[in-house]
Amino acid sequence: MGKRKIVLTTLIILCCVLCAAGYAKSKKKEIDISGFADSRHHWYVVYEENNIIDPSPNQPCYKPTQIKKIADNILLYQKNNGGWPKNYDMLAILTKEQKQKFIDAKNDTCTTFDNSTTFSQVEYLAQAYEITGRKKYKDACIRGIDFILKAQYPNGGWPQFFPLTDDYKRHITFNDDAMTGIMRTLKNMIDGQSQYAFLDSDRREKIRAAFDKGLDCIIKCQIYDNGRLTAWCQQHDENDFSPTLGRAYELPSICNGESSGVVLFLMSIDNPSKEVINAVNCAVKWFEDSKIPATRVDTIDAPRTQYPLRVSTTDRVAVHDPNAPPIWARFYELKTNRPLFADRRGKELYSLAEVDRERRSGYRYYVYLPQEVLDKYPAWKKKIGH
Repeated sequence: MGKRKIVLTTLIILCCVLCAAGYAKSKKKEIDISGFADSRHHWYVVYEENNIIDPSPNQPCYKPTQIKKIADNILLYQKNNGGWPKNYDMLAILTKEQKQKFIDAKNDTCTTFDNSTTFSQVEYLAQAYEITGRKKYKDACIRGIDFILKAQYPNGGWPQFFPLTDDYKRHITFNDDAMTGIMRTLKNMIDGQSQYAFLDSDRREKIRAAFDKGLDCIIKCQIYDNGRLTAWCQQHDENDFSPTLGRAYELPSICNGESSGVVLFLMSIDNPSKEVINAVNCAVKWFEDSKIPATRVDTIDAPRTQYPLRVSTTDRVAVHDPNAPPIWARFYELKTNRPLFADRRGKELYSLAEVDRERRSGYRYYVYLPQEVLDKYPAWKKKIGH
């Protein structure tokens, strides 16, 4: 009788353990979809003549809890080279016709890291595989990882598009956090996050090497201007790391918007090297020196105007306000360090009011992002013991 009780008790305990494990696994009913936000936004509000499909009126979408449906969509959007195109909604419930157009375009090579594309899909698929156990998600994730590794320049940088193009998209790209987004994804892999437990040792070694080269590239791209290290540009030359032109309104400059993301990434590195510590310290000093007081930017209503790529119903104006918190220009002119603006003509301008309304209302020329760096900097200094 005693033995039977022991066996029964053991079985009950085992069942409880298995149930608890199953509950813990099922408890995660959503995967973060914020990485898809930029592309989703662009698909619905920006007209692109090269889009494979356009959204239908009132395009329905899956709920974030519908992980398998979203993951299946991600597989549909993935190109045969392993990467993804930008500016589509991973959550869209597609019609048969829309799905077929993507199937027919599998060999297209419009694959990119812009607007958080490709590395966000890799992150989602890894978590979808961990939750569902469906091998097809793991296989697609691995193809995406291999695409990322193949796209890296020997000097550690990543272009905006791969395969390489003949324009600014081939430059090392910090715009919209392309470089830092890739590096954060690789860091999740080498830090041993559970969703990447399936990675084999050979691929892990390649990922570690890619991460180390990427970090070295970030350090080399930091702009030395007027006798000091400052921050980064949105794009850097893929050969000599110099700040370079992106789109016509993205001039070679010190870019406080994307640089904030770079510094936050560098601050996330455990046991940072002296080079990383110096890069952060110099960038923080630059943020302190480049803040703009007594200015705020208001968004106001404006007549509805149709532009070639978008419709605008608002405008933006810079307003003097002695009580406003510090703000930063997105771009600062090299050598002079003056706040810099431009529009689609590519001409240097020195106030928001000079920018055409199409860009003034559709692009953020002022940012608050450096404040997050300044807020976190004291804790980071304490953490690293400096």
